[in-house]
Amino acid sequence: MLVLLSPAKSLDFTSRPATRKHTEPRFLDHSAELIDVLRTKSPDELSKLMKISDELAVLNHARYRDFELPFTTKNARAAILAFNGDVYRGMDAPHTFGERDFTEAQKTVRILSGLYGVLRPLDLIQPYRLEMGIPLKTAHARDLYQYWGELPSEILKQDLADAPGAEAVINLASNEYFGVVDPKILDVPIISPRFEEVNPSGKRRMVSFFAKQARGAMAGWIVRNRVRSVRKLREFDADGYHFDRAASTAGRPVFVRPQA
Repeated sequence: MLVLLSPAKSLDFTSRPATRKHTEPRFLDHSAELIDVLRTKSPDELSKLMKISDELAVLNHARYRDFELPFTTKNARAAILAFNGDVYRGMDAPHTFGERDFTEAQKTVRILSGLYGVLRPLDLIQPYRLEMGIPLKTAHARDLYQYWGELPSEILKQDLADAPGAEAVINLASNEYFGVVDPKILDVPIISPRFEEVNPSGKRRMVSFFAKQARGAMAGWIVRNRVRSVRKLREFDADGYHFDRAASTAGRPVFVRPQA
């Protein structure tokens, strides 16, 4: 199976890497083209385009300016170690993955990205911010969805053919990022787990912060346990979650826990 994740806005380029293994992103020519477009924007224009603070706009303006090829371990970092948001803290790869786990993740996990298209966990990246939903216009596209077109789906289809137990895609990405994927091209079942909290009165709801952590926890659990089948997902029990058969459907398994 193939596991899809969103990237994170929070980044870590300072801690000691948990592995020195690395690969090169497969769409770097497209990334460089997008960087050229972003370099034409002033900090004020970036602030309005991305709806971010002036401080963040200045930071990312500098990141685009400093983007350089080729990528090396001196100017870039493996994506699975560079992203540091809720999903990646839930996965906790730096502290729970051994070398074989990083190798397994490289086979089974893919990260959708506005700048890089599709990343493997060990693909090197440089610091950036470019959310998939941002309406960045290029010479031939009105936004990033049109810019990337079918490329992400085509490469995912190739990766799926090579992945262990290639019977489905486990979608742990947000709607914003999964929107760049065409399920018809993948031509396998899409399984989108849902994570809910149950309060003392029995009311259930999905809490975004906890759901993000749970997505990462499930991705890490799949890697560490070498999960090969959709049915095996029902055994997921990290962070107090358990499978709710009654609330689940084939494409949306539901996992619940007492409200944290």
